[in-house]
Amino acid sequence: MDLTFTKASKESEYKAIYDHNLDAFTDTPDFKWNLDEIKKEVKDGWELYSVVAGADIISAVFIKKDKDALLSKNTAIKMSYQGSGFSHQIKEFIERKAKELKAKEIYHYCRIDNFRMYSLNESHGYKKTNMKLDNG
Repeated sequence: MDLTFTKASKESEYKAIYDHNLDAFTDTPDFKWNLDEIKKEVKDGWELYSVVAGADIISAVFIKKDKDALLSKNTAIKMSYQGSGFSHQIKEFIERKAKELKAKEIYHYCRIDNFRMYSLNESHGYKKTNMKLDNG
């Protein structure tokens, strides 16, 4: 199954992503999963995309162009959709956006304890850095 990526551009779309993912995501030290924080991320320059499989929003992707780099982060995939290769499709979407935006580098932010994401990133040629994401 192929995923669809749709850019959210208004509050009702942010809310739809939030509502569909409420049961799938927990707060992390760097991000609280609530509508106000989502709106804050967008206000801070992040573009928000819903990740849709069939009729379900299964994840959310945030991207932000910063000079010659594309910054990216995504929420976990809903549990019932994990293990289906969707993480690779999300990574490929981020890489396509980087090419479209003519970014020379991609920095993908993930939690330090997210070993699956580390492995996925390494399989796509990414290297771990000491960069930390400050307030979004």
